[in-house]
Amino acid sequence: MDDVDRIERRLKLHDVRVLMSVVEAGSMHKAAERLATSQPAISRAIGDLEHALGVRLLDRSPHGIEPTQYGRAIIKRGLAVFDELRQGVKDIEFLADPTAGALRIGCTESTAAGPVLAAIDRLTLRHPRVVFDVVTGSVPALCRDLAERRVELVILRTPEALVDDDIVVEKLFDDSYFVVAAKQNLWTRRRRIELADLVHERWTLPSPDSVVGTFARDAFRAQGLTLPATTVVTLSMHLRNRLLATGRFLTIMSGFILKLPGKHASLKALPVKLPNARGTVAIITLKNRTLSPLAELFIETARAVAKALKNAK
Repeated sequence: MDDVDRIERRLKLHDVRVLMSVVEAGSMHKAAERLATSQPAISRAIGDLEHALGVRLLDRSPHGIEPTQYGRAIIKRGLAVFDELRQGVKDIEFLADPTAGALRIGCTESTAAGPVLAAIDRLTLRHPRVVFDVVTGSVPALCRDLAERRVELVILRTPEALVDDDIVVEKLFDDSYFVVAAKQNLWTRRRRIELADLVHERWTLPSPDSVVGTFARDAFRAQGLTLPATTVVTLSMHLRNRLLATGRFLTIMSGFILKLPGKHASLKALPVKLPNARGTVAIITLKNRTLSPLAELFIETARAVAKALKNAK
């Protein structure tokens, strides 16, 4: 029996969970409260784990307890182990009842209103008991949630800088940004519009550090213009759509949103040329992470939605 076999025999998943809880809580006392056990039991579990591995896993600092480099290594692998166990439970539940299950998805506001909405609409018609937990946020936050296994997959417009050996990127479809207004807006009567013509209009846009906000800033700069003063800054697609409906606001929106049948029939893309407007919407998953059957089903449905969007005029 080699050293690895001996360590595996002495390691306990319970002790790894205790280590993760101590680091999350910042102290053994708080971890004991979370786990409904005593502080001596917490200390004993950490001691057993350190003895089995032969290294120190925790350090005390003025800010509380912090993991050593060895502790961080175990926690990283522990997250994967417990995630795989959860996935195993989901697999069993789905196999026992394919009409039920739960899936946690990460996406931006725009993809939530587009391919994610369309895929969920299709799946809930066929599997009404399935539950979807949709987490919206910025690209960095979503990638962090994926890496930390808080979501099973992410759908977003991929930035050029998104390169990571730990992820798998599957292209769904190409998409372009457009300047969008309500059909009753006077600008929709024009056949040709320059971006400079719209500088003094009322705009509603996401925050400048968002994907769309950054694109808007760069689009105006590329034409020697300053980004207009945004009247309403919000990530909420619902709020922006309500503002557009007044006929007094403009925004920048992904083209796929306008293609969804009946969802945004009152909106129209203006004939404005935007530089570097084309990009790729993709599904991102963790490499070497086993996806649940429901996640596989969602991805299959998203591919079908992408195909329909490509064929839509």
